[in-house]
Amino acid sequence: MTPESSGAPSATQRVAIPRRYLMCPPDHFAVAYAINPWMHPDQPVDASLAARQWETLRDAYLNLGHQVEAIKPIEGLPDMVFAANGATVVGGKVLGASFRNKERVPEGPAYMEWFRKNGFAEIHDPQFINEGEGDFLYAGDWILAGHGFRSDPNAHLEAQEFFGMPVIGLRLVDPRYYHLDTALTVLDHETIAYYPEAFSPGSRAVLNTLYPNAVIATAEDAAAFGLNAVSDGLHVLLPQAATGMAAQLAERGYEPIGMDLSELLKAGGSVKCCTLELRG
Repeated sequence: MTPESSGAPSATQRVAIPRRYLMCPPDHFAVAYAINPWMHPDQPVDASLAARQWETLRDAYLNLGHQVEAIKPIEGLPDMVFAANGATVVGGKVLGASFRNKERVPEGPAYMEWFRKNGFAEIHDPQFINEGEGDFLYAGDWILAGHGFRSDPNAHLEAQEFFGMPVIGLRLVDPRYYHLDTALTVLDHETIAYYPEAFSPGSRAVLNTLYPNAVIATAEDAAAFGLNAVSDGLHVLLPQAATGMAAQLAERGYEPIGMDLSELLKAGGSVKCCTLELRG
């Protein structure tokens, strides 16, 4: 079935919206501990390859016309490269992150300091555990919010009060998909892609109600982190191994761009994990 015959917009109808992103170079990246099922400290990491892969992702954003800011990495914080976890930014308002695992706790203040030094005036220090855009995904009229492994459900109410927009809680049930951004990606304000088996039955029902025409990921594409993707409304950057997801996106009129972040995947992160959007 072609996009035209299915009623889906074609690539010529979709529009890329310029974005501003914050990224953190992987200068100190390593798998030094295990806080998710993907992490194996005995598995070697090629630091130079990780740096080249990260730079390729950054350059892809720049070549697409997006802005990329950089935060200075801090020695001893190997996961700081996963900038998406550092905060949630909507309309210029910044909700800081508070991490569940002690190894990552110092990242929260480091990111907050960057925002305070870079002209963001409305900043909220979190009361409850939330891991930024790992579990908060802006979807236009509302924010989709994950819980079950990392973020506290009370953080959903905190975000709703701070941003003044609905926050829809979704329960994650598969430890491999410990953050929402590993199991769901927002393609535009009307469309998401997700892996149903990562969610509780009630959360699957909510997603089906809100997004009856969502792109449904296969188990193989989910395991390749194909949902840890970034969309500008037309281009979708995603792990190159998620070939089935790329084909589905192309059928819907998006332009998938495969990225190789195999070294960063050793810590349970990929395209979206490395990318925090600075909205507003």
